[in-house]
Amino acid sequence: MRSLPLGLAVCVGARGPSGSRVSGAAPGRGFCATAAGTVVEGKLDGRKGVLKEIRKKGVGGQVRSFEEIPHTGRNGWINLLKFWRENRFQQLHKHMERTFHALGPIYREKVGTLSSVNILMPADVSELFKSEGLHPRRMTLQPWATHREIRKHSKGVFLKNGEEWRTDRLQLNKEVMMSAAIKRFLPLLDEVAKDFCGMLQARVETEGRGEGGRRTLTMDPSPDLFRFALEASCHVIYGERIGLFSSSPSLESQKFIWAVERMLTTTPPLLYLPPRLLLRIGAPLWTQHATAWDHIFSHAEARIQKAYQRLTSSPGPKAVAAGEQYTGVLGQLMEKGKLSSDVIKANVTELMAGGVDTTAVPLQFALFELGRNPEVQEQVRQQVRMSWAQSGGDPQKALQGAPLLKGTMKEVLRLYPVGITVQRYPVKDIVLQNYHIPAGTMVQACLYPMGRNAQVFEEPLRFDPGRWSSSREDGRREEGTGFRSLAFGFGARQCVGRRIAENEIQLLLMHVSDSRHERAILLSFHLSVPSSEDLRTTVTLILQPETQPKITFSKI
Repeated sequence: MRSLPLGLAVCVGARGPSGSRVSGAAPGRGFCATAAGTVVEGKLDGRKGVLKEIRKKGVGGQVRSFEEIPHTGRNGWINLLKFWRENRFQQLHKHMERTFHALGPIYREKVGTLSSVNILMPADVSELFKSEGLHPRRMTLQPWATHREIRKHSKGVFLKNGEEWRTDRLQLNKEVMMSAAIKRFLPLLDEVAKDFCGMLQARVETEGRGEGGRRTLTMDPSPDLFRFALEASCHVIYGERIGLFSSSPSLESQKFIWAVERMLTTTPPLLYLPPRLLLRIGAPLWTQHATAWDHIFSHAEARIQKAYQRLTSSPGPKAVAAGEQYTGVLGQLMEKGKLSSDVIKANVTELMAGGVDTTAVPLQFALFELGRNPEVQEQVRQQVRMSWAQSGGDPQKALQGAPLLKGTMKEVLRLYPVGITVQRYPVKDIVLQNYHIPAGTMVQACLYPMGRNAQVFEEPLRFDPGRWSSSREDGRREEGTGFRSLAFGFGARQCVGRRIAENEIQLLLMHVSDSRHERAILLSFHLSVPSSEDLRTTVTLILQPETQPKITFSKI
């Protein structure tokens, strides 16, 4: 594997905001960015010998030690106390951004029992990717793992590592990541997106103001977006609809959404404390977290049992052929029989729990940014209209012909990444920013600061879906630039539900039901916002707005 040269250090000054319509950070001091590099190939026996080899490859023959990496304080418990006192858990993304401005492009942090090295330059992420190994590891969400252990549930790929993770992941990829799988489940997402847009049109007609075809409705779309995400996820995973767009959606589904939100909210504080200690003393925080997961598993269990009954009552197992009804991810896994029923249940539950907020929240941000950037909105609309006209009614072809739509999604996730970090544990010693990083260290790529950094993105505070066009990206082919869009992670351990989420988001923004009647948000409505003030954001386990933005839908 080719390593990067370590002989250059480029010192740059941070630029301030440039009049953009996107919330930005206060300008900070400049910092020195050096190229990353692999330390040593082969075994890591004998630390002194390894360090000697490292220093041979450093700038001026000298790589700085791990202990010399700038840090936020050596005492993890004092840092944890500061986090609680200063509300840093909810503003972790801003804390990271401020710390990078103060300490430079790499720093160490210890909070409670959790230690990490934090980075933000794409070249460093590229080097981290090269050293992730055959079985990449991400940070284990110990509260989730503890819940599975005490309830005696199997773990899904999100919580597994090693060869067991790889075996399960390869089977899941066939049903959720491969192009053949996408082609099978895209019509199900298309159907749900069509119904959502039809529901939205009906609401504008009945609740909106204005006359004739010029009716306008200002609303908080977040409850409807959460119902859309749950309905779409259920349709793809279980192969059935659950009726969330009816006039009276089930209380059970509403409770599921609440449980997911409670689980996400209670996870971050539990990352820095021993969960079993909290369990032993009956801490309310742990009780709330475990109760939320119990409800998520109960909801999934009911759906899975129903699917089992439906599938076992049909003729013998067979693969889906052309023209046959797709039975969902669950049905495909059951029919192929490569995974045990407990492992299938664990992975389906994780997919469901991770597929609601992580789709609904980016859609909120997307509608907001399109609403306050009317010129961008019109450019995307014109491309969508042309693409659909040339697609012959095929949604997949329509999506492929509208790269600005995908650019909109990537731009939203650049500015508002769902997960604010991506973690890996390098399997060999590496050098990042001219510092020695020992194998096994948790290294975090910090996506929120990266997405708003002027050394990574030109005019980073401007909402510009066109920056992701192939022609503009081809002009930035220096080392590491492929690691600038990381909202779904990277490599073999990227988000397993990535293709479902990407298509959900794009189809909702650009959906047309049939050749006789258009039902598409961008083709049917002009979007605007009552206030174009920057959104204040907060972190539960994911980044989301502090206050849900209102969107004005005006019929075109």
